[in-house]
Amino acid sequence: MIITKLIGGMGNQLFQYAVGRRLAHHHGVLLKIDITAFREYKLRSYHLNPLNIIESVATDEEIDDLKNRHWIRERHFHFDPEILQLGSDVYLDGYWQSEKYFKDIEGIIRNEFIVREPVNGENERHLNQIQSCNAVAIHIRRGDYVTNPSANQYHGVCSLEYYYQAVALIAERVGNPHFFIFSDEWDWVRENFHINYPVTIINNNANWPEQDLRLMSACRHHIIANSSFSWWGAWLGTHPDRIVIAPQKWFNTPEHCTQDLLPEYWLKI
Repeated sequence: MIITKLIGGMGNQLFQYAVGRRLAHHHGVLLKIDITAFREYKLRSYHLNPLNIIESVATDEEIDDLKNRHWIRERHFHFDPEILQLGSDVYLDGYWQSEKYFKDIEGIIRNEFIVREPVNGENERHLNQIQSCNAVAIHIRRGDYVTNPSANQYHGVCSLEYYYQAVALIAERVGNPHFFIFSDEWDWVRENFHINYPVTIINNNANWPEQDLRLMSACRHHIIANSSFSWWGAWLGTHPDRIVIAPQKWFNTPEHCTQDLLPEYWLKI
């Protein structure tokens, strides 16, 4: 049995599930998820249940037993190839933010990260619009990156200059782009982010991040924040010619090596 610990926001949970899914698939064993951390962690909640995952929640007894036998903690931020060589009875504890942990089962991950519920209502209208134009997703991540001093010191936020440079780069390469903006601070976006291209602000999914994930991944191109959530929005995109622009600086602090975080074909500015 593989048990993977889930913690953090939806983007983090996707990475944590993906590495566990790869290891479980490789050995032909059951994957279970440990969601016990959310009993105390109030900033985010468990949020993979709307997806097409194989959902099996580990019991406290299963977690304690496997931790006592084979508890694997992430040693560093960059890709650790030894993780893929682990056996079939492991408790995984980390963030695992690199596609290298699951690239060889990409088809499985893409299928399981589909939203089960059919799109409807306002999201259906957004999706139809996205599919009818040269849609570019922009994710502007603020929230606790701004309001929480420790999160701000650790993560920081992407500057307006970054977004304007990325928009200019997209406009050079994409005819008639239409920008769809996803953010956790819509009012700030309206007041501060201004570009001379068609813009649609997606502001109806505050409690349903899986809906934003579906819409983001449907866009042809992507400008992401230093956010695991928008990382997945771009990675799950299916357009073969898609342009993904990501910030070169992912953290405010230099302690993490991010060389394996962004796929090679993504543009870093």
